[in-house]
Amino acid sequence: MAIEVNGKSIETDENGNLTDPSTWDEDVAKALAAEDGIELTQEHMDVINYLRSEYFDNNEQPMERAINKGMSKVWGKKITSKDLYALFPLAPSKQGNKIAGLPYVLRKGGY
Repeated sequence: MAIEVNGKSIETDENGNLTDPSTWDEDVAKALAAEDGIELTQEHMDVINYLRSEYFDNNEQPMERAINKGMSKVWGKKITSKDLYALFPLAPSKQGNKIAGLPYVLRKGGY
């Protein structure tokens, strides 16, 4: 499978995640989000950047509880799962990772 972004074909796996995370950029994120009916806001990008940082800097794909805690620090207020599901209705740890250009997460959401 593949998506077209700025005249380039970007390969995805059967779940819609990029097969090569290095092909990701914000235009790719917008295309992946659009496939899921999401228009990216700054809050979406904050979560995406957090997920990418955790993956590339710490070799982790955090569960939802960790995303809640991480985003609470970034935004300076308590974040709940409801807040994150408002941004990524198909699960922040799965849909968020997909739009962030990261590999598919096999585990459940995570508490």
